[in-house]
Amino acid sequence: MRIISFNANGIRAAARKGFYDWLAGANADVVCIQELKAQQDQLEGHPEFWPQGYHCYYEAATSKKGYSGVAIYARREPDKLIRGMGHEEFDGEGRYIEAVFGDLAVASLYAPSGSSGEHRQASKERYMDYFLPYLKKRARKQGEVVICGDWNIAHKEIDLKNWKPNQKNSGFLPHERAWMDTLFGEAGYVDAFRQINTEPEQYTWWSNRGQAYANNVGWRIDYHVVTPGLADKVCGEQIYTQQKFSDHAPLIIDYDYDF
Repeated sequence: MRIISFNANGIRAAARKGFYDWLAGANADVVCIQELKAQQDQLEGHPEFWPQGYHCYYEAATSKKGYSGVAIYARREPDKLIRGMGHEEFDGEGRYIEAVFGDLAVASLYAPSGSSGEHRQASKERYMDYFLPYLKKRARKQGEVVICGDWNIAHKEIDLKNWKPNQKNSGFLPHERAWMDTLFGEAGYVDAFRQINTEPEQYTWWSNRGQAYANNVGWRIDYHVVTPGLADKVCGEQIYTQQKFSDHAPLIIDYDYDF
């Protein structure tokens, strides 16, 4: 089973940069997309946003059009589709969609960023306070879970190039990193990528400032967060950087799991 997670930073912009041409040959079973920056009616009538062979589900922001939004494409029609995480603020921003396939659930998540100001960091704090208990409760349910997406936190020093000067910046604040410690500790989830790749300089996002992408001065803030039953099923990983579709790279994880 191959699952791809990708923050498009505008799905229409990513399409113009060749994302869907690449996706056609990527052999994915499930594709999780974040930061659509589009409403579904803006995508209707454009075949590229409904790739052949996939069941396509969009969850756009309703509180602010042209903002946020997530999607799931799946080769198999889900048995159940869950829209939102049960929180008015974040569901209005289109931050979560989950597809259930028998004993497997795959979700696309776009966590809030706090980098644009104190008001956005405050929103991120509310999200963290709400979502961790949600995830703990979700992990206790039967079946396996893969939560793909842009979590907007680099977990450890290895996960960003310039970690020392970023310790006071959103995305690498001590309490944000501690939140990730709890996610991958007490809450019982696993960082799928780090199951088989423990190398440094493995980044999924680069600032558009300067030559960050060219010099690989990046952050790893995109994850596949999985339940323990999938930890030993991870059999392949790739951060696809041969083409640049947005400021994030597609994160590809292969699982030894029948889809």
